[in-house]
Amino acid sequence: MHYIETEFVNYQNNQLFVEDINVNDLAKEFETPLYIYSKNHFIKQFQEFENAFKDINHKIFYAMKANFNLSVISTFVKLGGGVDANSEGELYRALKAGAEPSKIILTSVGKTKNEIKLGLEHNVLMIKAESEEEIELINKIAAEMNKVARVAIRVNPDVDAKTHPYISTGLSSNKFGVDSKTALSIYKRRKDFPHIQFTGIDMHIGSQITSIDPFVEAVQKLSELYFEIEKDGLKLKHFDVGGGMGVSYNDGSPFSINEFAERIIPLFKKLNCEIIFEPGRFLTANGGILVTEVLYNKRNGNKNFIVVDAAMNDLLRPSIYQAYHHIQPIQIFKDRNDMIADIVGPICETGDYFARDREITESIPDELLAVMSVGAYGMVMSFNYNGRRRAPEVLVDGNKYSIIRSRETFDHLIYDEKIV
Repeated sequence: MHYIETEFVNYQNNQLFVEDINVNDLAKEFETPLYIYSKNHFIKQFQEFENAFKDINHKIFYAMKANFNLSVISTFVKLGGGVDANSEGELYRALKAGAEPSKIILTSVGKTKNEIKLGLEHNVLMIKAESEEEIELINKIAAEMNKVARVAIRVNPDVDAKTHPYISTGLSSNKFGVDSKTALSIYKRRKDFPHIQFTGIDMHIGSQITSIDPFVEAVQKLSELYFEIEKDGLKLKHFDVGGGMGVSYNDGSPFSINEFAERIIPLFKKLNCEIIFEPGRFLTANGGILVTEVLYNKRNGNKNFIVVDAAMNDLLRPSIYQAYHHIQPIQIFKDRNDMIADIVGPICETGDYFARDREITESIPDELLAVMSVGAYGMVMSFNYNGRRRAPEVLVDGNKYSIIRSRETFDHLIYDEKIV
């Protein structure tokens, strides 16, 4: 089999390390399943993004839905980033992590009245509206609160991002945003919404996009709308590109952030406003691993299975997206043979797997495997099916590490339940 290494997650003397910390030592201390993150990977990714767009007026808002641990959010806030919060709970987390309300964007397709009210109470930078009815509601709530709401309209540019259909958001058949014609009509009727100040225009065409072309097409389409709005006398402050830049889950890279910037900056230079980005996966995905212990090897006919102690409740992406995550041993044994096997968890669902028909080095019970690239959409999507407790999270910074979320206790599982 082949082994994936990055600057901050690599093998030293055949042992896997995250930065300067031996993964095996962390597994002994905190047990498995265990999430481990590299803080300096997060920092490097953010700084590379910032540097790629240094020639234009821009702002990075971390899409915290990718990984909403407070320490992870705080890392990007301390670097000067803003936060894209997608719900009441994410807004709460962003504020707890130290984000200034003026650097928070409130998003989501279906905001509740309470979420809109909270956004206005905290005076967030802007609320992204996804329908005309939502704009009417924001205007009504703002009027009741004697406020003027800063609003951007999310426009669906009808661009095929060529990604998994569950994470494609820019087609007219998707639930997200409004079409350009509707958006233009709303902007032109802005006097109908006296308690709204339209400050921006927004798009987000999908996640894990591996080609620059869909971004270019979408920005070109949205730029046409931007200039139409400007002709009508409305000067927008923000042009929000969203996120979705793909990362490598195996060998190679979809495209570099510098290649992306080189293609798209000329389009932005035609616009006289701040450009907003909302990366999530790009910043965190390859900075995390999930450590799991081998429980059993078994064989059904011609099929090999490696049963591990992590499960779909710890990492859901393979089950619902058929997503690829590379899996490799914590320790390299040069004298081991490779095999073809399914790596599966203990949950009583056929969909509980991390890999199917995967080439992997033979392993024996009690040895450890690392599921790679889980810093995004890993722990945030975990749950308690089969009464399983969610895993702890550890953040490594050089030769230091901190437990940033402990393993759930059994009391956590039943903290608000009553027998009647």
